[in-house]
Amino acid sequence: MSTLSPFLSPQQIEAHCDRLGKQISADYSKILGPGEALTVVVTLKGALYFAADLTRRLTVPVKLDFVRLSSYGTGTKSSGTVRFLMDMETPPAGQHILVLDEIVDSGRTLAFLLDRIKAAQPASVRLCSLLSKPSRREVPVNIDYLGQEVEDKFLVGYGLDHAENHRHHSGIFVLDSGA
Repeated sequence: MSTLSPFLSPQQIEAHCDRLGKQISADYSKILGPGEALTVVVTLKGALYFAADLTRRLTVPVKLDFVRLSSYGTGTKSSGTVRFLMDMETPPAGQHILVLDEIVDSGRTLAFLLDRIKAAQPASVRLCSLLSKPSRREVPVNIDYLGQEVEDKFLVGYGLDHAENHRHHSGIFVLDSGA
């Protein structure tokens, strides 16, 4: 039987979003030219909650786009194979791109996505992640904006899931499968 143990409260998540929103807004207010907007690329499905909360805190013009990649399936470990399920609608060429993800684990999925975006010659590309598990990193990924590093625990809630369950929780929890 699985149990959930509290890891990050909604208030702690909100504090991360406040800090990151201020930092991103300050940085991009210096980069964006007149009439330019920051293109925020949200990784679905997991980063949806984070993106909604973070983008409302940004004070620079924002355009939203979405991608969907998968490397997990129904397990708790990455399969190591990245599958592209949905691509961006906006061509990244010449755009200032900020990729939003909820957690950087092995780094495979984000390295794949960032390489693909960089190949399209954006004006800039940066990564923002709420969480990072450096102990699980298999592929180096530069995280420009980070909420916090976490230990190697399987986390759910606030968009993080296990086999599509638990995304809806307003906080983040450690999933203990009891195994």
